[in-house]
Amino acid sequence: MGRLIYSTIASLDGYIEDRNGKFDWAAPDEEVHRFVNELERPIGTYLYGRRMYETMVYWETVHDAATYIQDYAQIWQAADKIVYSKSLDAVSSDRTRIERSFEPDAVRRLKTEGDIGIGGAALASEALRAGLVDEYRTFVAPVVVGGGKRALPDDVHLELELLDERRFGSGTVYLRYLVT
Repeated sequence: MGRLIYSTIASLDGYIEDRNGKFDWAAPDEEVHRFVNELERPIGTYLYGRRMYETMVYWETVHDAATYIQDYAQIWQAADKIVYSKSLDAVSSDRTRIERSFEPDAVRRLKTEGDIGIGGAALASEALRAGLVDEYRTFVAPVVVGGGKRALPDDVHLELELLDERRFGSGTVYLRYLVT
C-alpha cells in the first residue's frame, strides 16, 4: 500500500505564500534541493490543484540547468500527474490528466499503486479532512512572513508522530511526521 504524502516548504509561522502570493523566500538551496530529490524519487503520482500545477509545470521544460535541478525535472517528468480543476481546459505536460472533482475513494484506490505526492494547500486540506494523508513533510524556512496562505488548514486536528528531522546549513529544517 502506498502513502499519500503532503510536502511543503513553509515559513516559521506556517505560510507557503506571503500576503502578496510570493514564495521566493522558500526557494531551496542546492543542499536542500538534493535532499528533496531523494525524497521525491519514489513518488509515482502527483495530485495538484490548478494553481500548484501551473507552478509545477515549469519542470516540464527544464533542460539546461544545474545537475540537481535537472535531476528533479526528470523525477517530475517521469511521474503521473492529476490536476483537480473545474476551470482548466488542457494540460501542458506529459503524463497528466484533469479531474473535475476530488474523490476520496478514487485516491484510496490510487494509493494501492504506490506513493503519491499531494501539492497545494487547498487540495491537501481536502485530503487531510478526508483522512487520506499518511505523511506530512515540511521544510521550515528561516523566515517569518506574517501572513498569507497557510500550509495547514485551521479546522483539522491531526495527531502526529515525528519520524525524521534534519537541519541544513541554510537554516532550513526538515520535519517528517506520520499522521497517526
